[in-house]
Amino acid sequence: MSALNIKKGSTSHSAYDLRDPNAQAVETHTLAVLVDNEAGVLARVIGLFSGRGYNIDSLTVAEVDHAGHRSRITVVTRGTPSVIEQIKAQLGRLVPVHDVHDLTVEGASVERELALFKVAGTGEKRVEALRLADIFRASVVDSTLESFVFEITGTPEKIDAFADLMRPLGLRDVARTGVAALSRGA
Repeated sequence: MSALNIKKGSTSHSAYDLRDPNAQAVETHTLAVLVDNEAGVLARVIGLFSGRGYNIDSLTVAEVDHAGHRSRITVVTRGTPSVIEQIKAQLGRLVPVHDVHDLTVEGASVERELALFKVAGTGEKRVEALRLADIFRASVVDSTLESFVFEITGTPEKIDAFADLMRPLGLRDVARTGVAALSRGA
């Protein structure tokens, strides 16, 4: 036996699959950040992520208070709980940031994403694409003799599932907006 208690020649275990049992699991979190709507703010927030090697899975930004000149940045990111806490603390220290909320931790929230899918196909594949779009409540927003463009709104998981089903039917292009999220209740 080897030092790792794996029998020599064993194929059912790999040293690459060994995990530290004390390591923290990587989690996905949705952060809502209220900032001043002024030039350079988004660059400073993004710079915080890129400068420390944090990845952004989704990013949406829009002005939410015209009179107060405030924008809301919704960021979906991944990391261990300690990394997520570090991200929130560093965001809170930026001057143009007014509020940071971790919607994943604070309770129930509503997350939605908009996507456009271009699907090219003829015959039976075209009919199947329309049938699946109806099941997913996707709308046809453009149609030619060779392709459709579908619009679908839902959770990121719903968008991913729709994409997986459209791939064998002739999925050609995808455009996604990123996650928009709000906490539920008062």
